[in-house]
Amino acid sequence: MDSQPGSGPNLSQPRRYWEDGLGHAALRSAQVLLVLLLVSLGVFALTRISLVVIPVLLALILAAAIAPFVNWLRRKGWPGALATGTSFLLLLGVFGGLVTGIVFAIRSEWSTLVDQAAAGFNKLYDLVQSSPFAIDSDAIEDARDAVLDFATSSTVGNGAIAGLSAAGSFATGFLLMAVVLFYFLKDGDRIWAFMLRWFRGERLEKATLAGNRTMEVLGSYVRGTAIVAAVDAVCIGAALFILGVPLALPLSVIVFVGSFIPLVGATAAGILAALIALVANGPLVALIVVIVIIAVNQLEGNFLQPVVMGKTLSIHALVILLALTAGTILAGIIGAILSVPIAAVTWAIIKVWTGEDTGDPAEPAEVAESADADVAQDSTP
Repeated sequence: MDSQPGSGPNLSQPRRYWEDGLGHAALRSAQVLLVLLLVSLGVFALTRISLVVIPVLLALILAAAIAPFVNWLRRKGWPGALATGTSFLLLLGVFGGLVTGIVFAIRSEWSTLVDQAAAGFNKLYDLVQSSPFAIDSDAIEDARDAVLDFATSSTVGNGAIAGLSAAGSFATGFLLMAVVLFYFLKDGDRIWAFMLRWFRGERLEKATLAGNRTMEVLGSYVRGTAIVAAVDAVCIGAALFILGVPLALPLSVIVFVGSFIPLVGATAAGILAALIALVANGPLVALIVVIVIIAVNQLEGNFLQPVVMGKTLSIHALVILLALTAGTILAGIIGAILSVPIAAVTWAIIKVWTGEDTGDPAEPAEVAESADADVAQDSTP
């Protein structure tokens, strides 16, 4: 029995439902949800192997920071192996000595710092309570107790300070970072060429430029942040020494470490210094400390960062704040330190891939030939 024209099911009708505005929105929403799901699964998987991910990221950042020095030694006539080995040992010594000094400078004084900060908070709280303004005392006390519980908990003692000197995960992570850093410095070009072997044409150009921008952003960020942190620590530490504030050395170290966390790190360290000055030296000295911290922050924001970092952190402050929050949730203090350079690199790669940053990438043919040569060499019996 033949069906009459116009009768029976219309097989093209379901397709029409996806051709209107709502259908397109539904398809796009499904794609976005799928991408978010894959990203979430990737982030979750990376957090499960943080002992591998964090050393590799640190090695990549340190390699980007020391790469100009390696190239400078090579231009001076040093053999490649000697330039790489010298730079590696120098960087490893500086990094290891810095971490060890920070641990020992803070660890021995940590309980005293917590007690002094708590006493300073209580004194400031008493001053605020005597003011004519209405203050919710319960909320302030709850916040103080929460901060003190966190500062004295095993999480901070084991993860942030004591864990750094333990012989377990820290030693393993440091050794892995050292090995990866050596190979990044020695064979970084070959590793990157091998990763680009699947790209051709315009995608190869963009991938090459994205890699160049990644190293530029990471190197500039680390060098610039280290300079800014050193200036902050020296200026604020010198003011604390001159004013006779106790625990000036560990406070200077905290300022140095805190400066690697944009927006909130140096401010939090300055608040800690002001609270200790309030207890030990009185309101006048504490006020002077606050003025010094504000002046140093203004110097940093208006002069140092634009000069030494340029456009490395050309991302909005809100994006930095969200990245800091996410990094802290995922990996604690290390996550807060690494989140901002990762966000800056992500933004640089997005600009390259969308065509906003065209740059001057390396010749695709040279990169492809280098990748093919490495593959052929690796496959030779």
